[in-house]
Amino acid sequence: MQVLIVESRPELGEIWKRHLERHGMIVSLVHGQDEAIAALQLSAPQLIVLDLVLEDGSAFAVADYANYRHPDTRVIFTTNTSFFSDGSIFRHAANACAFVPNEVNPDDLTAMVEYYGKAAS
Repeated sequence: MQVLIVESRPELGEIWKRHLERHGMIVSLVHGQDEAIAALQLSAPQLIVLDLVLEDGSAFAVADYANYRHPDTRVIFTTNTSFFSDGSIFRHAANACAFVPNEVNPDDLTAMVEYYGKAAS
């Protein structure tokens, strides 16, 4: 399974990347909107783990581009804020499949990536 992680904090992204790779996934890690769009121009991941509050760019721009370019790609949004805690993220991003806090346990994130990635295949 191919996964794209878009996370502004490199250390957190690396933790998730290494954990997913240990479970046999092919993982790319980028840190902002421009890098994410460039990655999506080169490949079609089954799933994107996307920080809702990017330091460089817009998570919604990334999700929208992914939805346009790769309609089967699903997005797990992560956040360290209470924005969209009411579930409205699913009305704003058609390809959203989950919304979790950044402190998510890597084992739980891996299980979600496996589940939603298979559903997208």
